[in-house]
Amino acid sequence: MSYRIISDGSCDLPEELARENGIHIVPFYVTMDDRTYIKENVEISKSDFYKWMVEHPDKFPKSSMPPATDFLAAFEEAAKAGEDIICLTITRKFSSCLEVAMAAKELLYDEYPNIRVEVIDSTVDTVLQGLVVMELVKLRDAGFDFEESVRRIKAILPSGRIFFTVGNLDYLRAGGRIGKLAGMAGALLGIRPLITLKEGEIFPSGITRSRKKSMDMVGKLAASYVKENFASPAEYAASIGYGYDYAEGEVFRDRIAEHLAAIGHDVTMPIHHIGAAISVHTGPYPLGFGIVRKADLTK
Repeated sequence: MSYRIISDGSCDLPEELARENGIHIVPFYVTMDDRTYIKENVEISKSDFYKWMVEHPDKFPKSSMPPATDFLAAFEEAAKAGEDIICLTITRKFSSCLEVAMAAKELLYDEYPNIRVEVIDSTVDTVLQGLVVMELVKLRDAGFDFEESVRRIKAILPSGRIFFTVGNLDYLRAGGRIGKLAGMAGALLGIRPLITLKEGEIFPSGITRSRKKSMDMVGKLAASYVKENFASPAEYAASIGYGYDYAEGEVFRDRIAEHLAAIGHDVTMPIHHIGAAISVHTGPYPLGFGIVRKADLTK
């Protein structure tokens, strides 16, 4: 390997997939009691975290980004192996992971001044961040050097999109993502919001009155974006994110696939578990479709 790939836990890649591809994950922390923070996927699994949320609908857990010491430990492990580092972090609009990783980079230079470290704001999160990380893996495995990999991975970031919906507005309201009055009205009306993440920020994309309709509308948003930006599935990578209910994630994937097939795109999409960094804001029932342009592997 010409360099080591590191990402914060927001990338939501399955542990086995990360391990198989030499990706080091620096996990987020989560608390259910406002006091004790524990590492996601280390001290509590995603499944157990979602189970707790479903069993405690009146409580709102919180997440916390990894401290600089956690990033530094990951950086030092790579440096001791003589490897340069490319680190992808969650969009800085959602978290200060980028700044924390940059601080760890400066600390690393005290002992390893010759190790190159590039910390990149992915401008995305969750399963879409995972897609970006996997595109970096492809660049590394294709033999592109440090500088060229950085250049090519940055080139695809503006194309990243997540189209998603949630079970209700409670968590968005509790986290201050929407106004209290809008949240109260939404709860009374049974509104399911449609949300798009692009260029590091979230934007409202409509509302529906049922879960089934919200899945259908996300599919329409996804198909519209694909049709406008990609000639064929060979040009992009896509994935599905789900929360508590994997079976619902499968239904959602099939619905998205139907919309893409209607525009002539036969797409294979893995289904990955959305982690705590996002689910503390969305609640236990997020569903999302992530898409990004594939990295250029031509030499």
